[in-house]
Amino acid sequence: MSLTFGTTGMDRATEAEVHAAFTTANNACGKRWSLVSESSADYIVVDMDSLYGPMSWLKLHGAGRKVIGLTSASRSKTPYRLPRPINANDLTALLTQIENEEAGIAVAAPSEAAAHSEAKPLPATVEEFAAMPVAEPEPESAQAVVPEVVSPAPAASAAAPAPVQPEPQPAPAAPPQAPRTLRGWMGARGARRIKVTALDGTVVLVDMQASVWHGPKELKAIGPCFSIEPGEVTTETLDDAHWAAEAAKLGEAQPLTRLQWLDGLLSSKQTHGLYQLRKWPQIEREYPRHFRIATIMMKGAASIADIAVAAGVPDEEVRDFVNANLATGYAMSASSNSPAPTTPSPAPAPGKPAAGSGGLFGRRKK
Repeated sequence: MSLTFGTTGMDRATEAEVHAAFTTANNACGKRWSLVSESSADYIVVDMDSLYGPMSWLKLHGAGRKVIGLTSASRSKTPYRLPRPINANDLTALLTQIENEEAGIAVAAPSEAAAHSEAKPLPATVEEFAAMPVAEPEPESAQAVVPEVVSPAPAASAAAPAPVQPEPQPAPAAPPQAPRTLRGWMGARGARRIKVTALDGTVVLVDMQASVWHGPKELKAIGPCFSIEPGEVTTETLDDAHWAAEAAKLGEAQPLTRLQWLDGLLSSKQTHGLYQLRKWPQIEREYPRHFRIATIMMKGAASIADIAVAAGVPDEEVRDFVNANLATGYAMSASSNSPAPTTPSPAPAPGKPAAGSGGLFGRRKK
């Protein structure tokens, strides 16, 4: 019997820990498992404690795949659970349990709610997933018994190793939550109409499907809605009636690209290389020095430092402007085979034409 094992919905560090534990556990199981990609794995581990783990579970659950939930909670909505912190002994016990089930060896049945979880309708959103009831544990006498882990004996006379004792489990953690920040909702799929309220009372309504939003005209006032600190923002989904009432208070709809622009501006992503503008962007009145930065970037590709010197602004302000326009498609990273850019000249003072301008007065002097 050969079974396959894969991972998804987790960061690289967690994935590396799972793979290392799998190597040890697979050796203990006689190397009857193979580590493969998510698309071809019989059993897939999903990090249920991560931001997008529940979304990965919904997708796999809908496709009828066999999911192992990696979580620090004492129970999981998935058919199988791998406790956190990740431990090779726990994974060995789980792989052995699965092998026994695949071979038709009787094992203690899970709780009734878990046994019928596949028959329930698939949740449509992360909120519905979080609201799903978790099966209560059976009385101690009826709980599932983890089978003893026995390494394959090289000879009939070899004695089986002692059962692997699982390490003590950490205290149960709260179930995974849906994205709570405005940035988290903008990156989530399946969201329709979201109300985001910052701690200072700022309210933003976002309709992902219609690509519009309602809220303050000034973008700087929306900054608190992008906070990632716990308790700084709250979010909720609205039905049609509540959406109409709230939208009427906040004024007419605005294009979603303004929020995407602000999201990039506040991201603080590191930038390296040369950048230039594809076309002239929308300059927000709240950021008057962006006009000078845009003027320099329209002349050709240049580094963040060179643009900052030419525009007379701090490097951080150029970086934020580049991130904002990369998010909306107005800026681009220059390719490695682009011609070497010339050092940009300083931006012209307000009200004065640039050197070599082809304006009206320039032509009259010729």
